[in-house]
Amino acid sequence: MSKSRIVYATKTRHSKKLALAMGKALNVQADNVADNPALEEVGLLFIVGGIYGGGSLPELLEFVKKLDKEKVKKAALVTSSATKKQGQDMIRKLLEEKGIPVAEELLSQGSFLFMKIGHPGKDDVKEAAEFAVRLSERVKE
Repeated sequence: MSKSRIVYATKTRHSKKLALAMGKALNVQADNVADNPALEEVGLLFIVGGIYGGGSLPELLEFVKKLDKEKVKKAALVTSSATKKQGQDMIRKLLEEKGIPVAEELLSQGSFLFMKIGHPGKDDVKEAAEFAVRLSERVKE
């Protein structure tokens, strides 16, 4: 069960941009949680989302609440925020309560209104894609 999957939730399309680049790098489809993607057994689930008003999007939280630890071996978080300091703490807590370990979290530069405009940029997208490849390879070992 070394298969990787990518899901994302987005308001500003920043998380979608990161998720699509990661999907291209791993040759897997990135699914919006709003589309209720069905998950089969997965070795590593990348959960991509942003921080809005200090927290994760409600639809991403609901998706994580429905995850089954029998189907998801590990998770990795990719978080876009204007401060690049705040992680998906509530998502991490929900995963840990379910017994799904979080392998790693990448904090990616996002933007808000005029703060950090232009992010995620080319370098941020490249960093997310490289993170996905590196972590997928490490989890396979």
